Amino acid sequence: MAGPAFRAAAVRVRVPATSANLGPGYDALGLALGLYDDVVVRVADSGLHVDIAGEGAETLSRDEDHLLVRSLRTAFDLLGGQPRGLEVVCANRIPHGRGLGSSSAAICAGIVAARAVTTGGEARLHDAAMLELASEIEGHPDNVAACLMGGFTLAWMDAGAARAIRMEPAESVVPVVFVPARPLPTETARGLLPRHVPHVDAAFNTGRAALLVEALTRRPELLLPATEDRLHQEYRAPAMKESVELVNRLRADGVPAVVSGAGPTVLALPEGHGAGDKVAQLAGEQWTANRLSLDTAGASVLPLKADGADRSASQ
Repeated sequence: MAGPAFRAAAVRVRVPATSANLGPGYDALGLALGLYDDVVVRVADSGLHVDIAGEGAETLSRDEDHLLVRSLRTAFDLLGGQPRGLEVVCANRIPHGRGLGSSSAAICAGIVAARAVTTGGEARLHDAAMLELASEIEGHPDNVAACLMGGFTLAWMDAGAARAIRMEPAESVVPVVFVPARPLPTETARGLLPRHVPHVDAAFNTGRAALLVEALTRRPELLLPATEDRLHQEYRAPAMKESVELVNRLRADGVPAVVSGAGPTVLALPEGHGAGDKVAQLAGEQWTANRLSLDTAGASVLPLKADGADRSASQ
């Protein structure tokens, strides 16, 4: 059976940073942020060439071990076969190991790019299948759902398959991220979580997570109580003491703030650009504060024009 045909022209994929959990929505809620990695992928005659600029340029592998390349390869297998060669150029802006979804961005970029350079890729790998594949590679669906779909997402597992819905976040919410200099491996943060939590804390988080859906979409004035958490942030405090202290300090000032994903970045969700600018000035020198937009597009394919017509090349 013949393998798939591939576009001769390169494609550019843009993927957003994401913040998962958002306080009480542990492993379920995600938010896409206006900070992006760009990836250009071109099918080549042979070999693999990977070029990286920006975040991770000094540490990431440039071979088959690169997470984006592994995601490309896995997606190509589902699409029917591997191209003869690949050229990959990464412009990384999402900080690594900071709880802003850099691994999810790499995974989603690889899957979306593989589909985009494969002729008939959308028919071979539909959106729901991309979410399932990304979740399988990442291990959980919260970040990848927000990265693929944009906006505010709720993800869950159903009979072993990842599912997600997208909601429109309130336009008045202005995310501010406080990024520390040192990373924290997700495995370290997860390793601090207890196997069991008190029933009262589980019930508390259930109510707050439900409230957060209403607060982040229609009632942002409720974000302060809606972002309260008792399931993971305090348990992780020994590994990110400064992050939890900053969260508590911001919340004491009336600013909705949470640990972003597994940390150590802190995410604040004030209303209005003026409030966002003010909040960005509240942290100390050990933090890099960035006021971001809300991303509503998710992973996007931005074609690059090639010389001549867009041709297809068989494997």
